Amino acid sequence: MLADLDLLLTMVFYTADNLLPAGRANARRKLSDSEVVTLLVAQSIMGITSDRRFVKVAHKHLVHLFPGLVGQSGLHKRRARLADALEQVMSALARECPGFWDQLVLLDSTPVECARSRETVKRAGTSTLDDPIANAAGYGYCRSHSRFFFGMRLHTAFGPDGAPRALRLVGADRPEREVALELLPSALRGGETVIADKGYAGREFAAAVNDLGAVLVRPARADEPHTGPHISGIRQHIESIYWTAKDLLTLERHGARTLHNLRARILQRLLTLTACVYLNHWLGRPSRALVDYVA
Repeated sequence: MLADLDLLLTMVFYTADNLLPAGRANARRKLSDSEVVTLLVAQSIMGITSDRRFVKVAHKHLVHLFPGLVGQSGLHKRRARLADALEQVMSALARECPGFWDQLVLLDSTPVECARSRETVKRAGTSTLDDPIANAAGYGYCRSHSRFFFGMRLHTAFGPDGAPRALRLVGADRPEREVALELLPSALRGGETVIADKGYAGREFAAAVNDLGAVLVRPARADEPHTGPHISGIRQHIESIYWTAKDLLTLERHGARTLHNLRARILQRLLTLTACVYLNHWLGRPSRALVDYVA
């Protein structure tokens, strides 16, 4: 069986339709919640960040799957309402991936920038929106790019294949180790090895991970002896997962201005990643080979 967009969307729709409750009858709605969730996966895998442009493309290329396509405004509103449904479908697919049950857990975080100029940050603080991102966002430091940024930070525990085991989206100014200790209990079942970077160094943090029934393994810092295992190859997995989410699934170009929309748009991308990982396992393909679904 060939990997293509129709197969991916059919699988997502089948999963969502079996999981999500039937919505209330509404004569104005031509698409069910399961169909909207499937459309959001199509938008992410096609790399189209603009809702208006995606609706135009979908009317041309996806109308055979969605004869009752909604407009740009309807897609935007229903995405915000379906954040919990996106997370539910993502969790169900992740549990079917081998990486979700693997003994290796990849722990890391990545910046989710929400403003770059100082003027944008100041305007965000005086926003009239119901839940502006500025209510929770903060300044953080990105070691990979050696710069400060304003926004949120996505903390994740992934399986080696890219299946998400636990997620937290918090302000960028919160300490990584503090958030990790909130995240790990939902990702661990006992006996795992947690692979992390140097930012998670600390005796107290390592002891707390041990108390959860896992072992922390990380690279040695510059002031520590290099006696541990060589894990750069394993660490590269998490960088590759983030690169897939940012490059192919446009994680950094989320375009959200409110917290509930930011959550929904990030879950939209991670659901797409999880669906591709699941389907690739089922087809016997490399877990994060995504290009064939849009080629």
